[in-house]
Amino acid sequence: MSMLIVQVIAIGMQLLSKVILSNGTFVLALMTYRHVVAALCIAPFAFFFERGVKSKLSWSVFFWLFLNSLSGIIMAMGLFYYGLKDTTATYAINFLNLVPVVTFVFSIILRIEKLGLGTGAGKIKTSGAILCVAGALVACLYKGKAFYLVHKSLEHHVQYKPSKVHWTRGTIMLIGSCLSYSIWYTLQAKLIKVFPFKYHTTMISCILASLQSAVVGVCLDRSKAAWKLGWNLQLVTIIYSGALATAATFCLICWAVVRRGPSYPPMFNPLTLIFVAILEALILGAEITVGILLGMVLIIIGLYSFLLGKRKEMKDMPKPSIETAEAAITVEPTRIQPMASVKPVSTSPTNTTEDIELGSVKDALKP
Repeated sequence: MSMLIVQVIAIGMQLLSKVILSNGTFVLALMTYRHVVAALCIAPFAFFFERGVKSKLSWSVFFWLFLNSLSGIIMAMGLFYYGLKDTTATYAINFLNLVPVVTFVFSIILRIEKLGLGTGAGKIKTSGAILCVAGALVACLYKGKAFYLVHKSLEHHVQYKPSKVHWTRGTIMLIGSCLSYSIWYTLQAKLIKVFPFKYHTTMISCILASLQSAVVGVCLDRSKAAWKLGWNLQLVTIIYSGALATAATFCLICWAVVRRGPSYPPMFNPLTLIFVAILEALILGAEITVGILLGMVLIIIGLYSFLLGKRKEMKDMPKPSIETAEAAITVEPTRIQPMASVKPVSTSPTNTTEDIELGSVKDALKP
């Protein structure tokens, strides 16, 4: 349910971003303001639920947080925005569907996850990932007959269709964004181990991202027009993307990575393609092709195959192994505390995983 909520939020962000970027909004200004809003939104949760975390910050943790914001925001998000500006929302979303498989490959190379081709779960999971990529490639490369869901569109209100001259540049940007997102998802597994505080992780990453965006943006464009804000759709997009698409989404993804691994959250990206393609056709009057419909079918089959394999893999995994994996996340910060100051965490059946995680963090922070 958390990952479905993430995809619903992403749908609105893609369409709003496409409209304002087509109207000339400076990408790095959008990213700077967006992450300032995100940091402000997540700050109350960070200071209320994770009080006393400042003592856990070190140069090593700061280094991982810096890489987190650089790879997942400046590179991944920035390149995606530029690719989205030069292409269409549906075309750009296709490249996000490659993120799960690339993340899966990175996780296997770094030995975070196992391929498991010798097991039924591994075969189903791998087949599902391949089908997702096949569906994305079909939707991207094969056009077929085109049709429109509505005859009237809003194209006379906004400059929507990009110039064909920039399609190659946009594709290169989107490929770079795909690789950066995969690196970012893989980094989450490491970051959660060294700093298992999702609210502070999101807040600090957003602060660093806004500073990085501002520095790069000022170097590229210092004009007041590029950084000017008004009471228009641009402001709505900044608030929406900052509060929901960044603050809420980052926390939900971090929470999901702890419980299902780095390759689980991006497997839901294909759902965004389906909804964006439909809404883009209804709202912006974009065309829908046979290739997109065929790609959607393959993506849905591949997605559920991967999730089925992942679920079977979790069931086949010995229960102590799962508990040990989750305990490694929550016990990590207690290692620097004196033994007398650490209270045992209750593992009674009435406690949920979230209760155990919150309890271990509070006990670790007590003097």
